[in-house]
Amino acid sequence: MAYNLLKGKKGIIFGALNDQSIAWKVAERAYDEGARFVLTNAPIALRMGTINQLAEKCEAKVIPADATSLKDIDNLFRESMDILGGKIDFILHSIGMSPNVRKGIDYDNINYEYYHKTLDISAFSLHKILSTARKHDALNEWGSVVALTYVAAQRTFVGYNDMADAKAILESIARSFGYIYGREKKIRINTVSQSPTHTTAGSGIKGFEKLEDFAERMSPLGNASADDCADYCVTLFSDLTRKVTMQNLYHDGGFSSMGMSLRAIQQYEKSFEECEPQ
Repeated sequence: MAYNLLKGKKGIIFGALNDQSIAWKVAERAYDEGARFVLTNAPIALRMGTINQLAEKCEAKVIPADATSLKDIDNLFRESMDILGGKIDFILHSIGMSPNVRKGIDYDNINYEYYHKTLDISAFSLHKILSTARKHDALNEWGSVVALTYVAAQRTFVGYNDMADAKAILESIARSFGYIYGREKKIRINTVSQSPTHTTAGSGIKGFEKLEDFAERMSPLGNASADDCADYCVTLFSDLTRKVTMQNLYHDGGFSSMGMSLRAIQQYEKSFEECEPQ
């Protein structure tokens, strides 16, 4: 059901790859709520994914841009404002990739060249996007920026590797720019800490299925899906959340506040029973 929450609003959505992407779901939901936007991803990702199908469905233009390249980001904002007819109202940052994770390199034996790439793609890209947007005065007053993150920024999860460092930096960047943008133009910047979600990027994490199952058992409301996340992001783009900024907002069914759930205890006890000698 649509509520016209984003009627008249314009934006840029980073990171849609295929219909498993959270950014894809956000684009569909934003379109249903009346928004117009530009879709963007790295050129190599555009060749791998099916973003043109989403663009056709949402009547959106696709502009290739490497989010680590200041030149590409500068061009993206120039073209987007030309296509959309002026300043924008929202940005979604849904970008994350670790070569160390993809290649199965453990955190204590990390490849530092890959490490820098992880941080550049997954965190520094937000800084570059926000800095460039500010130079172009691209965001309207009371605009909204949302970046997707994960609770590994605060807690240690085996297999999440250097992406945990990237998410911690991402959240810090959001707070720092949240102050600057807030005092100048009442623009809010938040991060959404999402449940483990079966996306192309997420499923590459070692033991992801077990992590997803663990979070489901621990969370009172169960894991939040990509569609659930899209609904939440839309509210953050809307005028209903005009005084929410510089926050890391947990969207995880309550996982982040849990210690041990009944379902987790039952599974824990069961594992011991199965290990008992016959």
